[in-house]
Amino acid sequence: MEDSKSNFFKDVHEVARLIPAGRVTSYGAIAAYLGVKRSARMVGWAMNQAHGDESIPAHRVVNRIGVLSGKHNFLGGPEVMQQRLEAEGVRVQKDQVQDFDQVFWDPMVELGVD
Repeated sequence: MEDSKSNFFKDVHEVARLIPAGRVTSYGAIAAYLGVKRSARMVGWAMNQAHGDESIPAHRVVNRIGVLSGKHNFLGGPEVMQQRLEAEGVRVQKDQVQDFDQVFWDPMVELGVD
């Protein structure tokens, strides 16, 4: 079981690396792309494991309505997630991505499904 979990986390991290700067996606969108639509929470756990690995842009993964629900897991404090997004041009107000529909990156659309 541990091996399948680590493979799933690796898959999640690979998708997260493809999110372009200035765009965001959701835990559920990554789960759907990986074929496990009901596993958004597992995607969240995988993103929590990514903190500290600068090659994985965990700050670009938010909840389904654009709220920075994972902000408390960032090294350096909860403001780090917002700071990284804003540095990429994503507007955030009251812990929520503004113009969410316009900056949302859907891996199903952008990457297609095999």
